[in-house]
Amino acid sequence: MSGDAATDADAGRAGPGGVFGVGFRSLLRREILRFVRRPRNTFAPPAITNVLYFAVFGVILGQRIDDIAGFDYIVFLLPGLVVLGAISNAFENASFSIFHGRWNEYIHETLTAPLSYSSMVLAYVFAAALRGIIVGLIIVAVGLVFTTVPVNEPLYLAAFMVVVPLLFASLGVIGGLVAEDFDDLTVMNQFILRPLVFFGAVFYSLEILPPLYRTLSLLNPMVYMVNGVRYGFLGYQEVDPLASLAVLSGLTAAVIVLDIYLFKRGYGLID
Repeated sequence: MSGDAATDADAGRAGPGGVFGVGFRSLLRREILRFVRRPRNTFAPPAITNVLYFAVFGVILGQRIDDIAGFDYIVFLLPGLVVLGAISNAFENASFSIFHGRWNEYIHETLTAPLSYSSMVLAYVFAAALRGIIVGLIIVAVGLVFTTVPVNEPLYLAAFMVVVPLLFASLGVIGGLVAEDFDDLTVMNQFILRPLVFFGAVFYSLEILPPLYRTLSLLNPMVYMVNGVRYGFLGYQEVDPLASLAVLSGLTAAVIVLDIYLFKRGYGLID
């Protein structure tokens, strides 16, 4: 399908109210209710996991680690854990929702509804990003049990906490489309996503690394996300947060456009 034809097809499918009309709101509501109604599955696990992270890394090991950049280790650790929880849950929600719909063939009901492809994709992405943001806030609440949580740059923090979950929610849509079985989703999350985060300066500062490893770390996009959120909380930066935000915003927009294109093509959706 050509670009112009795809655009015309998308416009022709738009229901009442355009992209953000009643169809979009209905699908968004369904996707939000899907995880809100099951808090034991969606919100309890990251809360428990981060209690363990803060207890082991922040309290027990943190007492043996010198301050990093003038901050207690547990305070320096918190922004990275927020990013880890937010992106994991945003990616997981979108990828699972798309794949589960494909697996059980109820996604066909969405595809045949009077919805534009843009409306479909944005509903999945916004719902998944919201889950990531909520989990991020839960992790902050858990952190407050163990330490004080400063917020030095609230506008930057809010911007990164919106853009980063949106990016991984949109990547999750692609994951849900390309996965052949549930094991593929596990591989994506556990063996691709999490290692990148763990080597993305969550548990350490780039300044302690030898020059070669510091340079290699800058190739990891997670570094810029963790640094941006850390700058929002602590006012501490190792890379330019404004440049990071601009690049991440552009990348998010590009991935969402790719999601919409894949939906138009029926990639992974039509046998």
